[in-house]
Amino acid sequence: MTESDNSKTNFAGTYFDRSSILRLARLAEICGWGALIYYASQIVLSLAVLFLQITRHLIALPGFTDIAQQVLWIFQPAVPGLWNFIGLQAVGKVLLIFMDVEDNTRRAARNK
Repeated sequence: MTESDNSKTNFAGTYFDRSSILRLARLAEICGWGALIYYASQIVLSLAVLFLQITRHLIALPGFTDIAQQVLWIFQPAVPGLWNFIGLQAVGKVLLIFMDVEDNTRRAARNK
């Protein structure tokens, strides 16, 4: 393959602005990490509050079901937080994949 085969085409007739798509993909990935950090800090804070309430005898957890309920309430936000992270990371990657598909399609049409 020559050097021109490996380079991006940057065809002027595309329907999108390449730099804005790259910025949007990067922003989606950053927001995904931000969502993950937010939900993880929420879980850590909830665990710390539960631990402080137990050590200060402000809450009584006499049985297994009481402990299980508290733990489930603490980890409940982790599910949507994980889905938000996965979804935003996927959006960033899909935008890049679509750009590559469009670029390869134009390159293949030109080489015919």
